[in-house]
Amino acid sequence: MEPYYWLIGAAVVVLILIFSHISVVPQASEYVIERIGKYHTTWRAGLHVRMPIVDKIVNRVTTKERVLDSPPQDVITKDNVTMKIDAVVFYRIFDPKLYTYGSESPDFALNNLTATTLRNIVGELELDETLTSRDTINGKMAVILDEATDKWGIKVTRVELKNILPPTEIRNAMEKQMKAERDRRETLLQAEGHRAAAIERAEGDKRAMILEAEGERDSQIARAEGEAKAIYLKHKAEADGLAALMAVGVDGRVIELKKYEALVEMANGTAAKIIVPTDIVDTVKRNTFFSETTGIGNSTEPAPAPVSEPIADPCCERFASRDADQADE
Repeated sequence: MEPYYWLIGAAVVVLILIFSHISVVPQASEYVIERIGKYHTTWRAGLHVRMPIVDKIVNRVTTKERVLDSPPQDVITKDNVTMKIDAVVFYRIFDPKLYTYGSESPDFALNNLTATTLRNIVGELELDETLTSRDTINGKMAVILDEATDKWGIKVTRVELKNILPPTEIRNAMEKQMKAERDRRETLLQAEGHRAAAIERAEGDKRAMILEAEGERDSQIARAEGEAKAIYLKHKAEADGLAALMAVGVDGRVIELKKYEALVEMANGTAAKIIVPTDIVDTVKRNTFFSETTGIGNSTEPAPAPVSEPIADPCCERFASRDADQADE
């Protein structure tokens, strides 16, 4: 029975060794494996078995993106202004083998490289350029760091400047400058508003004058058209009357006389002088003489004949006196 116990014990030991050397690599992680002290392979996510005693896991690397927060550091600009700047570096490991064997401490090396690169870039810029060129500084740092960390198996994806802190006196001067700039902009905006209001007011006045002038023009046109139409209708009526007179054979001088009669009616008793040409007067005289002699055209009724007184009869007068005496008695 004793040999069986030895076999069972040996089997249990083998199983324990096998299960202890089974590894499960999680997602987004990679393991660097050495065999007899030499790089052997890199395990990806999944189930893996390593040989006991021979194989060894030397580094467990995550391939997720990491963040390196560089502490604030003193940086001198081109115009000799000292300020504190801190940066944030986003990176990930694309080659666990290079990350394990490329540098003794890749994260520490990346931190120092970030600080020196930031000093070099800001040292070429003046204060105003540093404050207004964040995107330029971020882009340059990302390119330089990515190129320098390729041999460490690190891929720099993004760099951002978190804080730029100038000295206190510089900040005070900048605040005064900003206040003066805001005051200037406010003055310009007020002046622009007043100018725009004046322009709008002038445009409104001009438009009102134009509309008033157009209304007066239309009124005058309408009034002139009305007067012209009235004159036209008046002359048309006169022409129709003259045409009717001419149709019945009335002499032209009579027509002229009618015109002057119309003028007399228009005077309506006011102090007005009407000059009648001589030929019209002669015409009136001849017409009057012709009417008196011929009786044509004379509208005046003839005078009644005088009544003759009766002749007294002596005989009748005698009888009448006798009747009167008898009546008295």
